[in-house]
Amino acid sequence: MKKAGILHPEMSHLVASLGHTDYVVLGDKGYPVPDHTKRIDLGITEDLPTVLQVLKVIETEFTIDRMIVTEEMLDISPERYKVLQQSYPNILFEKVTHQEFKELTNHSKGIIKTGDTCPYANMIIVSG
Repeated sequence: MKKAGILHPEMSHLVASLGHTDYVVLGDKGYPVPDHTKRIDLGITEDLPTVLQVLKVIETEFTIDRMIVTEEMLDISPERYKVLQQSYPNILFEKVTHQEFKELTNHSKGIIKTGDTCPYANMIIVSG
């Protein structure tokens, strides 16, 4: 039995299999997952877990090169963006439109859905 780190077997496998510059999407409870993309659904109930909670766990086993967020996050959920910047001051944040974000998710190795209800909480983490 694994004692620490990511305990969810599918999530652990996804993170372990990532290479340099690979994308992983952390999505809110309603984020759509294309049929061809690996889907890991962690949502238990509203806001459990949140994208931030999942990110905190992933970063213990994953080198983050940069994060891609939507411009809409800055406009509609600026407090979430502020928390991200404060929590990850050495990480580059790339901002794209929501439509560009959805197109980029087609290149992701997997989408991890959460129970997050924060508008535009979605992000792409890029492997370093």
